[in-house]
Amino acid sequence: MQTDVAPGRRGGRQVVAAGRVEKAMTITAEQKKRIVEEHRRHDGDTGSAEVQIALLTARINDLTDHLQTHKKDHASRRGLLKMVSKRSSLLKYLSTTAPDRYRNIIRKLGLRK
Repeated sequence: MQTDVAPGRRGGRQVVAAGRVEKAMTITAEQKKRIVEEHRRHDGDTGSAEVQIALLTARINDLTDHLQTHKKDHASRRGLLKMVSKRSSLLKYLSTTAPDRYRNIIRKLGLRK
């Protein structure tokens, strides 16, 4: 079976196999680099709470799209719930230690209404 990887419509990758087109569930290295650059606090910052929250949000959004198509993919659903829980914990940490940074990341990512 021949498989090819093609760029997707919304920045993701699509896997073309046996005439079917499926979007890959991971974010690309370019997307990850762009997200880190947008949300880092200083040069070389890849692990601050803001960066981790932004990366988790991107992965959560991709996985949510995947699960709308593949409703019975329970393993991916479990992974999604773990990511949502991790993001929630990071947001709770940020809200108690630095409320201004918390409000800023919420506003940037559009997480709260």
